[in-house]
Amino acid sequence: MQQQYKRLILLPQKDKSVLRKHPWIFSGALQKTSIQLEEGEIVEVFSSKSEFLCVGFWQDASIAVKVLSFEKEKIDYKFILERVQQAVSYRKSLGFFNNPNSNIFRLINAEGDFMPSLIADYYNGLVVLQFHSVGMLKLKNEIVEALKESLGEDCKAIFSKSSSTLPKHVADCDGFLYGELNPEWYAMENGLSFKIDYSQGQKTGFFIDQRVNRELVKTLSNQRNVLNAFSYTGGFSLAAIQGGANKVLSLDISKRAVELCEENVRKNFADNTTHQALAVDVLEYLDNVKKGEFDLIILDPPAFAKHNRNLNQALKGYRQINQKAMEKIAKGGFLFTFSCSQAVSREDFGTMLFSCAAITNRRIRIVQRLPHAMDHPQSIFHPEGEYLKGFLLQVE
Repeated sequence: MQQQYKRLILLPQKDKSVLRKHPWIFSGALQKTSIQLEEGEIVEVFSSKSEFLCVGFWQDASIAVKVLSFEKEKIDYKFILERVQQAVSYRKSLGFFNNPNSNIFRLINAEGDFMPSLIADYYNGLVVLQFHSVGMLKLKNEIVEALKESLGEDCKAIFSKSSSTLPKHVADCDGFLYGELNPEWYAMENGLSFKIDYSQGQKTGFFIDQRVNRELVKTLSNQRNVLNAFSYTGGFSLAAIQGGANKVLSLDISKRAVELCEENVRKNFADNTTHQALAVDVLEYLDNVKKGEFDLIILDPPAFAKHNRNLNQALKGYRQINQKAMEKIAKGGFLFTFSCSQAVSREDFGTMLFSCAAITNRRIRIVQRLPHAMDHPQSIFHPEGEYLKGFLLQVE
């Protein structure tokens, strides 16, 4: 017998986005109800004409329902297993599981793998989960079992790192859910070994989405002086060293990140003398950089805006660092610049860069628009899934 879920009803004319398979339903689209709902509870959503639309989990937020399926089905282990198997099969079809030079990739990319609010990153057999909602957290046991069944011997351990992504009242959300590993855990990307700070680091321990862009930095770094701002644990810095850079300077405000960056450099390039790392404020440092000192600059800051209400402040921050970089970079230099703020659209980011270029009065080419890699698929029905926006510019 089909499990009965509580029903939510949309207001008239508010079903268009759902019919277009957008996976979010906003609170303003729902009729008021006296039904008592628990955070994360599975619900069914119907149109004002009592037509079934979707099933998802409810949350007490502006996005009131995140859609799990547009079919009338039970959300159980069978459902989760099918979604996880599809995600794993997709990565296997692209060769991520048998690449001798890389064993770091995203395994589940939230809405891009039709599992909203769930991130699963793979590090050499370690799966690090981030739950971004109570609804997905309630499916934790099913997700763990589905990962174990789908990955088999490719799964050594599963770790939850969600204390920063869930409401503060949710306790005990960090720790191993399956197996246990040495805290000193290493994985490989593009032939380079990285220490993965899966318990204390940012995101799930590494910025996986820049793998392809780091390869591009490698190809352009030969005989260049490279400044890697917001370097974190040094992904771009190691790529530049690997590519034959004359000098590489890594900047990050976090002393812990700088220490990890230096450790990663030593592990991969024991005799390297071209790299230096500093724990400093990036904007202040850019103020004092000599014009022309660097001919390849990478700006990959943390998200400046996680909500639309912070958009203007975020664009101001991006404008400050990009204008400084354009002013200081050597003639003919390459500028890699990124935004991982979901609230900042590619159009917003491009317009901001145009403004910086106009102010600096330098001739600037767009060489390439930079995406995230194939292990970060985006649902065609969910444009907000394009969170990483990047441009490769050449500055004359």
